[in-house]
Amino acid sequence: MKNTLYDTDEAIIAGIRKDDDKALAYLYKLHFPMISHFILNNSGTEDEAKDIYQEGVIVFYEKIKDNSLELTCQIKTYLYSVCRRLWLKRLAEKGRYAVKVDDAEDFLFVEEEVAQHEENERQFNMMGDALAQLGEPCRSLIEAYYIHMQNMQDITDKFGYTNSDTAKNQKYKCLQRLKKLFFTAYKPQV
Repeated sequence: MKNTLYDTDEAIIAGIRKDDDKALAYLYKLHFPMISHFILNNSGTEDEAKDIYQEGVIVFYEKIKDNSLELTCQIKTYLYSVCRRLWLKRLAEKGRYAVKVDDAEDFLFVEEEVAQHEENERQFNMMGDALAQLGEPCRSLIEAYYIHMQNMQDITDKFGYTNSDTAKNQKYKCLQRLKKLFFTAYKPQV
């Protein structure tokens, strides 16, 4: 989702300071998936994720506009931290979660959580690339089983295997090829 006009945090901040609605709109789209993922995995709904993200972006926007924010991290880390605090506060108000957070520990936790999210995203994209390289019929077989959650009898019928044991054997071979493609390309981020 790169936008060449706003491809850096500095460009986004400069756009917001110039009252460029496109900068703010781009920011809204850029980091929402990360916040949504966090909230949905922590007792929230999609609507709550949208509300919290909007509140977080408003906090960021107002601090940028009045020059009261000296950003010492990436925008996404800042937004994640703000939205996380807002969400934990909302959960505490609802009685679903109570926490006292130390600022230094919170910042380190957020940095680690953002880094983990980025690594997961990178691995997911690499797995998609490996799946694309897999070729047919393996790609369709893997997708049928793992993505579309079809059972082995349905796969046997769909792909014309003689029985479900043959289909299982083929799925295993395809999975081994997929793992080999993935791990050939995958290098853990240090």
